[in-house]
Amino acid sequence: MLEYVINVVTPFTMTRTKTLISVVGPTAIGKTSLSIKVAKHFDTEIISCDSRQFYKEMRIGTAVPDEDELAEVKHHFIQNKSIHDYYNVGSYEVDALKTLETLFRSNDIVVLTGGSGLYQNAVLHGLDQFPEIDKTVREELNQILTDKGIEPLQEMLKKLDPKYFQTADIQNPQRVIRALEICKSAGKPYSSFLRNSSKQRTFNSIKIGLTAERELIYDRINRRVDLMFEHGLLEEVKALYEYKDLNALRTVGYSEVFKYLDGEFSLEEAKSEIKKNTRRYAKRQLTWYRKQDDILWFDYNAKISTVITSIEDSLSTIYNLKLNQKSSSEISKRG
Repeated sequence: MLEYVINVVTPFTMTRTKTLISVVGPTAIGKTSLSIKVAKHFDTEIISCDSRQFYKEMRIGTAVPDEDELAEVKHHFIQNKSIHDYYNVGSYEVDALKTLETLFRSNDIVVLTGGSGLYQNAVLHGLDQFPEIDKTVREELNQILTDKGIEPLQEMLKKLDPKYFQTADIQNPQRVIRALEICKSAGKPYSSFLRNSSKQRTFNSIKIGLTAERELIYDRINRRVDLMFEHGLLEEVKALYEYKDLNALRTVGYSEVFKYLDGEFSLEEAKSEIKKNTRRYAKRQLTWYRKQDDILWFDYNAKISTVITSIEDSLSTIYNLKLNQKSSSEISKRG
């Protein structure tokens, strides 16, 4: 298990026994349910790092926790923004750290969950420093997206940064364009700017992950998409049609239905494309997470008691480590 320690510019200093439990895993694996169970056990609150669930106009297509789930445990960063707001990972990092600072005043443990690895990393490790972007490059890339769609941008990214392409959410135009504008402005791959070290945080972190056989994950995704349509996804997207060019809506589950409404797909083709693109996203999530050696993995249907025992063992390890460090420091001072 790794520990992350950083300085926050604020008069309040959290003790190093404060811990953020981050729940990770591919889409549709059951992170919401597990997060609620963990948060209830530790009598704490949940911070979402799912960037698609920030927007209040997008509920069904982003699998926002239902009303009963939200009532069980207080959630932060769920439908707190509008699709018309400009909000990025840098803003989220600042807001999430401020929220954590407040929550840690009355809680030793807070839960972080969501499928957006970039946003999770912003909280745990901090953002990377990138070169200044040429605005004309951004404008050109956005024009390509408007005129020709995301496919040529995906091909461009595959050519300019094949390493990042392997793990990026290439169905997300914001992520693809962000990487490309770095590549083209700096003349170097976006992945070359990704840091190997973390900013210090004032809290410890424990990552727990849910996994399953790939076919089972894909089956869960397919069933979730069917349920979305049963619960009114088509009607939700129809209501947002006039805003379809907003970046927030250029995402899986919405783009495909917009194409149906434009006559490019039949409804069944739109459903099939959503399932296919979501499966691809899950595959990339798995690739991303499997490169991290500090995740405690559990089967998707593991008993909550098993997960809690493992978390408490990790908390005990952290606490004992702090005691040993304190004792060593005091002995050193006396010496």
